[in-house]
Amino acid sequence: MNKATDFKQNLRRQMRQARRSLTPAQQRQHAHGLLATLRRLTQFRRSRTIALYLASDGEISAEQVIDYCRKQGKQCFLPVLHPVRHNRLWFIEYKKETLLTDNIYGIKEPSIIRAPRRPAWALDLVLLPLVAFDNEGGRLGMGGGYYDRTFAFKQSWRKNRGTRLIGLAHDLQKVDQLTTESWDIPLEGVATEQRFYNAAQ
Repeated sequence: MNKATDFKQNLRRQMRQARRSLTPAQQRQHAHGLLATLRRLTQFRRSRTIALYLASDGEISAEQVIDYCRKQGKQCFLPVLHPVRHNRLWFIEYKKETLLTDNIYGIKEPSIIRAPRRPAWALDLVLLPLVAFDNEGGRLGMGGGYYDRTFAFKQSWRKNRGTRLIGLAHDLQKVDQLTTESWDIPLEGVATEQRFYNAAQ
């Protein structure tokens, strides 16, 4: 294991412990603040098809955001593990009546049987979880590379068009700087319960 890998694993451990240490009251407060932050963003207000996630392991909850999106007539989608392509995601529409099952990581996801899917490139906005982030749009995930592989098309000349990627996190997950790899897909920014960190600035 090299120093960079060791650093990332230690940071993951530290940040996961920090977010799991938040009380239920703090989690609810942060979820409320997150929605307030997103509602101020033009990218969020204009988007009609939005991928989100169901929080686990202390991640900031997007449940209030999902409820708000539905009231605003936006279509919500959840990531599901691709049944064939390794470490990639499909996006399935998430309605109130959608049945959920646990995937191999114990995370709730919709069934892919007869479910409406939307290609990653056809989503207006993707709000994705992370373990740590910095001001440059760097994101440290869980290490599986699911989002990086799914959105690798953003590495091309069209990367500034189409689907927008914004991370969601507790403000305590911010670090000064992350070391990124060539395959890491940068975010436009990160929304927390306190503010929006715009990586484009």
